[in-house]
Amino acid sequence: MVMEQARTAELNGARQKPLRVRMMRPFRKSRTFSLGSTLVSIIVLVAIFGPVVVRVSPNHMDYGSILKGPSSAHPFGTDDFGRDVLSRALAGSRISLTVGASVTALTFVAGLMVGLLAGFYERVDAVTMRVMDILLAFPAILLAIALMSVLVARLENVIIALTVVYAPRSVRIVRGQVIATKQSDYIDAARALGARDGRIMMRHIAVNTLAPLVVQETFLFAYAIIAEATLSFLGVGVPAGTPSWGNIISDGRSFLETSPWIILAPGTLLAITVLGVNMLGDGLRDLVDPRMRR
Repeated sequence: MVMEQARTAELNGARQKPLRVRMMRPFRKSRTFSLGSTLVSIIVLVAIFGPVVVRVSPNHMDYGSILKGPSSAHPFGTDDFGRDVLSRALAGSRISLTVGASVTALTFVAGLMVGLLAGFYERVDAVTMRVMDILLAFPAILLAIALMSVLVARLENVIIALTVVYAPRSVRIVRGQVIATKQSDYIDAARALGARDGRIMMRHIAVNTLAPLVVQETFLFAYAIIAEATLSFLGVGVPAGTPSWGNIISDGRSFLETSPWIILAPGTLLAITVLGVNMLGDGLRDLVDPRMRR
């Protein structure tokens, strides 16, 4: 009897907690989500405040300090032009996060809109998904290289190319959710009440596609960062000389044996960012998918 009363009091106390606290409890219990969000938060803070703390210009050339090792003046050494590697890596974090965030936002919107139309209307699906299948038939990085070979090497064009490459993945996920959801009884009930197609799609169907789409976008964020670094490393990404992680690693590969510190800072930041975003996506997937919950 006492145990039942204690249990009842505990449940009542839990129900009295604010809604925000109850909603955030599963996220706090997930170690993967917590660690991933912590790493991503650190990288974001580094990108925002790093260039402010390290006041050395990433493009300042000190010809008296060419290929100098780590020191108090240059914690991660200098490159073959005497530029501070740390300041360039911190400046590159802004470029990488800008590309990742932009590609994620654009693929989210494109995936939601195109996926809704393709899943809801069969005629649109027949044409749209064949185009998506063609894009998915090419390896992502090869298709991005092909697009960048046509476009000018600019940051905006890198974002456009990666959006074209990764948007089909979001479209397919939304389309699958729409096809599964539009057969539900409450959709038939909405039609019986006179709801139009636009209202049904946006009010009743779109909300059911957000959870898997958000999880997918976290992984696309990491893919976009890696793809941008790869394109810059190959010389078809952002313009040469721009302090991006791919350009810094590309410049340092010629001095890997004699000056390995050139690629240390950008490589470490790239690895931490991708690891944090992937862990964040894994944590979201575990929280969203009931089959993954313990």
